[in-house]
Amino acid sequence: MWDDLEKEIAIEKEMINRLLEGHRELLTKCQNTLPNNIEISALSAMLHSFYTGIENLFKRIAIYVDNNPPRGEAWHSQLLKSMAETTQNRPAVISESLRIQFQIYLNFRHVFRHAYTFELRWSKMAPLVLECKNTFQLLESQIDNFLKLDRLLRN
Repeated sequence: MWDDLEKEIAIEKEMINRLLEGHRELLTKCQNTLPNNIEISALSAMLHSFYTGIENLFKRIAIYVDNNPPRGEAWHSQLLKSMAETTQNRPAVISESLRIQFQIYLNFRHVFRHAYTFELRWSKMAPLVLECKNTFQLLESQIDNFLKLDRLLRN
């Protein structure tokens, strides 16, 4: 089971890295220049995919470790919250501070799914866009620590 989970986590991490690499040029440009409407549309879709990938990682842990696939109307928020909590089957996967950061990405994902892209504002998106790579690196580190700790606890 754990080998399968680690493989699936590795695949998701690679997919998110591919997403970020595919947008590297635009991400770099936006550090110095305000994006136009088309670039904002592209970046908003990237943020949506980014958080979807994060959620995919968390879903795998919820299914494999907690035997508790996400369900119900508020499953997105509940899944995120559960990853910062210790359960009977595992330690917390992420820190509370990272959960708070991801809550902002989740909130943006909700806006993206219910708004026209021309309604999106760069001033609201910029912190998410400009920090997504660093945020993901922090997540990778915390997930790697979770897997190492869990491996130690199982042995």
